[in-house]
Order: sequence, then structure tokens, then C-alpha cells
Amino acid sequence: MNFFSNRTRVILVALQLLFFSALVYSQTIQLKIIQTTDEHGAIFPYSFVEKKETANSLAQFMSYIKEERANTNQEIILLSGGDFLQGTPAVYYYNFEKTDVPHIKSEIMNYIGYDAAAVGNHDIETGHAVYDKFNKELKFPWLAANAVKTSDGNPYFKPYTIIERKEIRVAILGMITPNIPNWLPRNIWEGMEFNDMVESARKWVTIIKEKEMPDLIVGLFHSGVDYTYGNQNADTYKNENAVKLVAQRVPGFDIIFCGHDHRGWNITVSNSEWKEVNILGATSSARDAAVANITFDFDNAQKKWRSKITGDIVEMKNYKPDQDFMNKFNGALNNVKKYVGRKVGYFTESVSARESIFGSSAFVDLINKVQLELTGADISFTAPLSFNANIEKGDIFVSDLFELYRYENLLYTMELSGLEIKNYLEYTSDIWFNQMKDENDHLLNFVKDAAGNLILERRNNMPLLKSQYYNFDSAMGIDYTVNVSKPYGNRVNILSFSNGSKFYTDKKYKVALNSYRGNGGGNHLTQGAGIPKEELEKRILFSTDRDLRYYVMKWIENQKTITPKSANNWKVIPESWWKKGKEKDFKLIYK
Repeated sequence: MNFFSNRTRVILVALQLLFFSALVYSQTIQLKIIQTTDEHGAIFPYSFVEKKETANSLAQFMSYIKEERANTNQEIILLSGGDFLQGTPAVYYYNFEKTDVPHIKSEIMNYIGYDAAAVGNHDIETGHAVYDKFNKELKFPWLAANAVKTSDGNPYFKPYTIIERKEIRVAILGMITPNIPNWLPRNIWEGMEFNDMVESARKWVTIIKEKEMPDLIVGLFHSGVDYTYGNQNADTYKNENAVKLVAQRVPGFDIIFCGHDHRGWNITVSNSEWKEVNILGATSSARDAAVANITFDFDNAQKKWRSKITGDIVEMKNYKPDQDFMNKFNGALNNVKKYVGRKVGYFTESVSARESIFGSSAFVDLINKVQLELTGADISFTAPLSFNANIEKGDIFVSDLFELYRYENLLYTMELSGLEIKNYLEYTSDIWFNQMKDENDHLLNFVKDAAGNLILERRNNMPLLKSQYYNFDSAMGIDYTVNVSKPYGNRVNILSFSNGSKFYTDKKYKVALNSYRGNGGGNHLTQGAGIPKEELEKRILFSTDRDLRYYVMKWIENQKTITPKSANNWKVIPESWWKKGKEKDFKLIYK
């Protein structure tokens, strides 16, 4: 006997569906988004340069992520902020030496189970052959919405991705710092241009909202937070570090994960609609992970998910390397050890990067000497690319070259006038050295607060320098002094060429320097020498086709035995002030 009419039955079924729907959407969903960034090749818990175990690696991160995934009360999304194709011999080997197999880094990221990653500037630095191949090997999207094709304006990489966890739809929008053309030669990023991050964010947030209707919008940016870095400001177009600007000016983001500056961030800011936006970012080299803990509750009245977000930074030194990870990639570990263990020459003296932070040094002048000999230039500029490196006398191996020269820069020969060279040195001396009031003052140009006190780095509690040490350029080929009692513009006195010939400010000279500097990195050529950015490319007379470290290695192999020594072609004066200032600041930064 049928007790219910068809109409009644339909009503009952509808009520039943509504009941179960209410049950589903009355639940709470816990989501944890975990980000590493700027891993810089820190795959294994081992330093190929120092030949010892380390306390930070993706092998340790694997142990952490396994632990988090074992918690069935939460959903996990795993992200990387980019810059993973540069930094250690492990990635260099698979970038440029062992290229006939899948890249070790793509295999490892696939194995760990990343859901998305942003493209970093040091990933682009490897060149099309490396990053295009790498992109094809990844089993997850590699994002950079503001890196667009010059041919049609469409993104070169995927702009965003949608990740679903239970009923939650999460949109991940990726972007890269737009300063690539200021650092890298055109052929490395040919076919692309890099748009302003604020403008790009506005465009893509609108598209994502209309097309995808996500419950959460996440920015995954390879860019820093401090938009004043490098003498920029909030209105600087294509700002290098635009994360905070995007968070404040582009409504729609719930969380932005940052990177690039290696600072580590866990802050909130308000956007133009007075909504809080979480800014999170790990530091670098798999030392830690940035974590967004998100609780979703369904608002039945509004028929939408509400989220509560807290941030955290989790250090990896407390985790042991995952044994399954180590077993799987042990072969690659041994291959890289064999590569870096090859002898290339012999040093009769030890060299330390520490001396180069305060003045003329054998560490820097070895590179300057190689650059002059390789190019035949009149003058060479370079900076210490390590802060605390030390290469002991004795046999020199491939691994030591990664201490001596950390980055994959090309070597340029450029044409500069004598006046531009002088102004270049004025600029570097200003960002490097303090204008000392007397011999008891600081030698180095530290950042100070309004009261004149030194500002300390949060990560290492060291005094913060106005500029990074890799911008402390010195010259070889000319003899000169830097008077730190004088103001910017009146510090540098070029006496002559080191061979005794006269130096003229109105004459053109050939200058050797790396491609980062030659493309405007550090602003030595633009703000310092006063050369318009668009003119820099025209000044390049020659460029190597491989990275400078490769040529330094070949030079050492040909020389066989090297006696590193400072050219002593320049000095800081007054010398008594320099000596006391150096002693004082050495204790501060190398305590």
C-alpha cells in the first residue's frame, strides 16, 4: 500500500537532501598550507662545499611533511616560493653537467608531493634550456602570472591553479619579482617580459573570482615584503619587493606567501577594504617552513565558507632526515659528491671572505685578476659573493669554487668613461662605508633607527647593513683611495692606472664585471655611474656563454698553482680611522 503520494514523496526526498546538505556544511574543515621557499638546492643534509652534515634540507622537511600528512584531522596543501635551481653543487650539476636525465630537483619535488610552486629569479637565471626542461618534468603547476610572452601577452608559465580539499576550493596565484631584466642578460629570459605585480594581481584576482569562485585566494609570490629596499618606494613601478603593496592595494587575497628576501615573515596587514591579509614566508635553504593554519566553518545564512587564519614558522633542525627519501636519492647524492671532489689546482695561501667586507682582499682580487685576464679589459669590478667563506691553502677542488663564486653570473666586458668609473666607485663606497665622524665611529654603513641605534636582523641578531655585501664592489687595474670622512661624491680619488699610466675622466675604457652588475643589479651603473637603464645593453662589448665560475675553474686548472694575494691597489683613508673602525665592526658582525 502506498502511504505517500508522489508529491509528498518528492517533498520528503527534498527535505532529506536539505537535511544531509546541512549536515555536510555544518562541519568544520581544517586546512594547513605549508610553504618552503628559496630552497637554493638544499636537498640533502650535507654541505658539498664544507663536506659535512647540515641541519637543514628537504630530506628533513620530508620528515615534517610526512608527520603532518599522517594527521587525518586536517587537509594539506604544499607550496614552494621558487629559487630552487641555484645555490648548491647538487642543482648546478643537474643544470649544466648531467642534463641527459630528469633534473634531481624536479624528481624530488614530485616525490615530496608539492601542489604548486612559484618561479624565482634564480630559476630564470639558469637559462631557457634548463628551466623549460624543468617545467616539463614537474607534475604540478609552476606559476608566474606576470611573466608574459612578448609575442601575445599571455603568461609564459601557468598563472594560477585551483586546488580542492573536501568542499574547499583554493585559488593559488603565482608571481615573480619583475626585476629580472635588471639582473639577467636578455637571452636568458628572451621571449618574456615581466609586468608590475600590483597591476597583474588586480587583473588575475578579478579573473579568478569571476571564473573560479574560490573559497580562499592565496598569493604565492617570489618577491619580498620591504618595498623600500634598494632606494625604492611604494610608488616605484615594477617594485622588486611588492608583496606588502599587493596585500594592501589589491582586495581579494586571504594569504600571501612570500620569498626572495630570505627574511622570514608572519605578519598581517589591512587591505583597501579593511580586511586582514596574512603575509607568510619561510627564510631559505629549507631551514624552515611557513605554515597557514586555517579553520573553515560554513555560514548557512550566507551560504559560504568563513575562514580563520593563523600563521607559524616551523624550523627543520628539529627533524631527522627521512630515511626513505635518503635511500631513494642516495645515487644522486654520491654522483654530486664525486663531481665536487675533483681536484682543479693548488693554493699556496688561504683566503677568507671576511677581509673583503672591510677593504682590499685576496679573496676578491683573485676574481678581479681572472676577469682581467679573461677579457683583456682595462679595469675589473667585483664584490665578495660570500660573507664568511674560507678556502684553506692546499689542494683546491670543484667544491671550493662554490665558496669562491656563489652565483651563475656571466662575465661581461663593457665600455665606460673615466667619469662613469669614478661615479661607480663613489656609489659603491657610499652604500658600503659609513661617513665616519672620527676614529671611534662605525666603518660600515649600518642601518640605524631614529635615535641612531643599530637595527638588528631578526634572523641572526646581527646589525643590518644598508646594502648587501655582494654589492661591495672594488676595482682592480687602477690605484685609488676612499676617504670615509668625506660625503658621497667626494670620497674617491683615482690616482692612476696600476701600471703607472694616467687615468682620464673623459676617456672610454673597457671594464670587466659580472652580468648581474652589467644589467643594472645593485644600481651601480644606473644610479651610480648615471647610465640610463635602456643604454646598458648597448655598452656590452662581450659576454661569456657560460657562467663565470666555470671559467674561474678552467683558469685555476691551467695555472695549476695559485698564490692568492691582494693587489693593494686601493685603500680606505684616513688609515687610522679605517683600522679602528674595522676592528670595532669586525667584532659586531663576526661575533
